Amino acid sequence: MAVSQLPQVEVVDRIRKQLDEFIGERMRLKANMGRCKIIERDGILEETHPNLFVVKVEEKRNRCRRVSYSYADVLTKTVELSNPDSGENLLPWLL
Repeated sequence: MAVSQLPQVEVVDRIRKQLDEFIGERMRLKANMGRCKIIERDGILEETHPNLFVVKVEEKRNRCRRVSYSYADVLTKTVELSNPDSGENLLPWLL
């Protein structure tokens, strides 16, 4: 069944369950912040919660910052998650 045919609740739940498998792993985060501002950072998925997930991103000068996004951000493609080495999308079934 195509992703577009599934209820959004099921798709969001599937995103959360798949991200649970990536806890502690490195990933590239690309987020559309609006007004033509796109940030792209590498980080480590620290934790997942029922409504959001937390990524520890690396900043300049060896600083770290935690950012959180909702699973709906991934569903609407506001946030894209990929492998930092290969560039391969971590959720290819969502495309």
